Amino acid sequence: MFPRRVGVVRRRPLLRAAVVGGGAYMAGKAAANRAEQEAAQEARISDLETQQAQAPQVPEPRAAQAPADPDVLGQLTQLVQLHERGALTDEEFTAAKARLLG
Repeated sequence: MFPRRVGVVRRRPLLRAAVVGGGAYMAGKAAANRAEQEAAQEARISDLETQQAQAPQVPEPRAAQAPADPDVLGQLTQLVQLHERGALTDEEFTAAKARLLG
């Protein structure tokens, strides 16, 4: 039989297995953490989208509310003068003003 060596222990295969196993464990853990973070981020994005969809829509201001056109302003001034002189009744004045302003 072969003589047994005293004091020689084969540690390299065990060390190699420990390093490979530890590396695989850390890689799997990192991948799981990344997947968890991505899922949390997608959940936050979908929450924001639903909040934005549920938020009341603010209507855009109409351009006719502020008569910036000098021609419209002149016509409005002329309507006011006609109303003050009595040529237009209150109903006619409000109808003409509404038609002019939109």
